[in-house]
Amino acid sequence: MVGLLASRRARRWFVGVASVLVLVTAAGLTLSRVANSRTFQFFGEIVDRVDTDQKLVALTFDDGPDPAGTRAVLDTLAARGVPATFFLIGRDLAAHPDLGRAIAAAGHEIGNHSYSHERMVGVTPGWVSREIESTDTLIRGTGYTGEIHFRPPNGKKLLVLPHYLGEHQRKTITWDVEPDSASPNQNAEALTTQVVERVRPGSIVLLHPMYPAREQTRAALGPMVDQLLQRGYRFVTVSQLLTHARR
Repeated sequence: MVGLLASRRARRWFVGVASVLVLVTAAGLTLSRVANSRTFQFFGEIVDRVDTDQKLVALTFDDGPDPAGTRAVLDTLAARGVPATFFLIGRDLAAHPDLGRAIAAAGHEIGNHSYSHERMVGVTPGWVSREIESTDTLIRGTGYTGEIHFRPPNGKKLLVLPHYLGEHQRKTITWDVEPDSASPNQNAEALTTQVVERVRPGSIVLLHPMYPAREQTRAALGPMVDQLLQRGYRFVTVSQLLTHARR
């Protein structure tokens, strides 16, 4: 009898431990999906695209400014009269303030991509505040006076960052088209094709043209803009796109 009771207790203990492990694993997977989601977060508003019938598209660039890519991107946009939104990293902006001023002087929108580009998951409120506010200050130093939207590094967010943004009435801006994130070594033609085929009215396109290794992205920028213009799309900044959201 004693052995039978001990066996039952052992089974109950095993079942209890197994149940806890299953719950912890499920919770971890759920939080991971939320942290990586482009369309959901627990606090505040997240925007990956805008619901509109108009053929509008927002072209956005992450990282930099960097000497390898900034001037070339600005020249390509200027040649076509196209506006864009640059999500800049504070440390890069501090290193190259002249490039930040050139972006602002060209009339483009500047967004905040954090100061250090560290993943903003499992962080403290104070750290989030410093990352965002220090970069905001650098952005204002370029002469840019418009609204400053925020994009999380690598698109990752969970609790503290969305809560901070929501408390400050700021949106989390993600994207629905990202040709060069997972496969940065694609050639320009492949990158162009992906963007042109995937864009739909209200899309937000993410590109990484700033650093030396992103030569193919820079080469693709002109052709993808040209082809989308030929298809009747009009390029707008993120702020402009948000005003066209269907109510």
